[in-house]
Amino acid sequence: MSEQLKCIVQELAKEPFNKNFNLISFDSLEPLQLLQVLNDILALIDPKHKIDIREESPDQTAIRVFQLLRVLKYKPPTEIGNLSAFRAGLVQGEKPIIYPILEWMLPRVIDLQKRAYLAKYLVKVEVPAAIMTEEDIVSIFNQYEEMMEQFKDLHKQAETLRNSGHTTGEIRKDIANMEDEKEQLIKRIERLRRKVESHPNSQVMMNVAKNLRLERDREKKIAAQRQEQLMNIQHSEQRIKRMQAQLQQVRQAGVGATPDTLMQHLEEETRANGYIVKERLPKDISARKKAVQDLQKVVAVPAMGQSDLDDLNDQITELNSEVNKLTEKRMMSTEPTDDKLSLFRQQAGIIAHKKEAAAERLRDMREEYNHAMQEVDQKREMVKDAEGGEVLKGEDFKRYVNKLRSKSTVYKKKRQELAELRAELGVLSRTEEILRQRDDYMNSQLSAVERKRGVEGYRQTQEDLEKVSSMKSEVDDFKGRTLDDISDMVRRLHTAIAEKRNTLAPVLRETRPLRERIQQLQPEHEGKKVTYDRTSAGLESNMTRLDQEVRGYQEECQAEESRYHYLSSMINVLSIQLTKVQEEMKAYVSSDPQEKKRTMRELYSKKIQEQENLGRGLREKQKMVRDNHDPNMRQMKMWRDLERLMDCKKTILERGGGAIGGGGVAVGATGGYGEQAPTYHEEDRLVL
Repeated sequence: MSEQLKCIVQELAKEPFNKNFNLISFDSLEPLQLLQVLNDILALIDPKHKIDIREESPDQTAIRVFQLLRVLKYKPPTEIGNLSAFRAGLVQGEKPIIYPILEWMLPRVIDLQKRAYLAKYLVKVEVPAAIMTEEDIVSIFNQYEEMMEQFKDLHKQAETLRNSGHTTGEIRKDIANMEDEKEQLIKRIERLRRKVESHPNSQVMMNVAKNLRLERDREKKIAAQRQEQLMNIQHSEQRIKRMQAQLQQVRQAGVGATPDTLMQHLEEETRANGYIVKERLPKDISARKKAVQDLQKVVAVPAMGQSDLDDLNDQITELNSEVNKLTEKRMMSTEPTDDKLSLFRQQAGIIAHKKEAAAERLRDMREEYNHAMQEVDQKREMVKDAEGGEVLKGEDFKRYVNKLRSKSTVYKKKRQELAELRAELGVLSRTEEILRQRDDYMNSQLSAVERKRGVEGYRQTQEDLEKVSSMKSEVDDFKGRTLDDISDMVRRLHTAIAEKRNTLAPVLRETRPLRERIQQLQPEHEGKKVTYDRTSAGLESNMTRLDQEVRGYQEECQAEESRYHYLSSMINVLSIQLTKVQEEMKAYVSSDPQEKKRTMRELYSKKIQEQENLGRGLREKQKMVRDNHDPNMRQMKMWRDLERLMDCKKTILERGGGAIGGGGVAVGATGGYGEQAPTYHEEDRLVL
């Protein structure tokens, strides 16, 4: 009770209740106050229950609460004996009745709100059977049920939209953006339309653009059809290759095969396929149908909450416990004869499981084989595309291998040279490191000597002075060379400028009046240039339009020519077929029996009769082979036994090495052991 009370107080302290109760204050509530708390929770689930308990009679409160609890599918605890005690305790506000209801409702308020909302529209109105006899009432009730089904579908769609993540604000924003884009497009279309209408050949250009759009759409459709045809051709080629591979496998399997082995293989395959078709596939189909029915039932059921799932889990647990009890009871009441039969049933079940496993394995292996064949075909296509031809075979493959071997030899040689260079690099690096260490050691020794002599840093200063002096001499030399070069360049430039001025002086005097003439002609040139550009643009547009028209007419002519040739060929084919049909009809109607014998009908009838006779003969031969199979097998076994017996006697006679004569066969006199060999008499001949 304390855990139950603690759970209730914690839930009431949360949103949207915000009740500031503790364990003592809540446990000390009066029955009427406890009923009011229960009613407040029910009002949150269904707003029509928002009333004051003191203004309502106990009977009305009980009926109202019972109806809502029945809609919410609340089950009273098993400790309560009957429903009358539950009703009385609820009306009186008893804690053992109210507390379980609060504990059950508080954690699942959201689910109960949805259930109460749906119950307002999905709980059917109970109509007496006496009233349902009238046609109007029946039609109205059917319409009521149809509206209820429509409400279910709409509610599912609304839930799907709510769970899809799109809010109304986002949808309104998208709609506003779409409207803005629509207005912009309309303005742009109007602007383009005014621009096009101002053109002198606007209608012709519009027609040309329309035809161009239609032709492009047609081109896309033709390209899609072409792609589809290419895909069909590729699938057909793959199928042909697969069938050729199967044919080659069948031919290889048929090499050295006998009728018995073929019949045995066919019987095994027939049994396997028969098992799959008669036993395995019906089970799979029934399982799929059952799964579909279960899914349909799940779809037909209204939206379930956590409470429904808990109820179903409880039912599953109860049913499992009941099944276990029944199994134990059956095992305790089994008879010895049943035990014997159970052994056979167990063996039969094991065999059935093995058959199912083998059939499943066979199906998986077939699927794996088909998948592997598809991969092989894809790999072949990839190799063909990569190599630019077929897979290398025979002499080409040998040449390719020899080429790879020569390249491998060169690669090994280069790798060896690279290894030698790396080893030499390591040696040189080590030598450099040793020399650096020696240099550092010598520098440290010299520094120690300088410190000892009192002239520390002398060597470094001397080196720096030598570097500075060498750099100064280099800079002085560079400055001298630079000054000489600059003076020479200045003299050359002055000379060149004077020469150019002397050369250009008469030209400048001649160009001065020409510049004035250019300034006078510039406006006229610009005006004529504008006129030329306008005329050129008009001519180019007309030329483009004419080129498009010419191209369209050429394409139309080509299409008509191809259509003409196609129709001509079709007419020739149809005329040939018509001639054949007329000849066939003439021969069929003719009274000459020789002509009738040459008709296609007679020829095909004769071939059908020949094939039927051949099939009848083969069936009779098959029947004769089946009838004589067992006697022939016994006779063949007898001949084999006789042959084995003859070989045995021949071997014995050859081992004896004696002679046949008189009353029997004498073998050897003494041999190597001093004993006389056994003698075969007339009885042995009778065996032969």
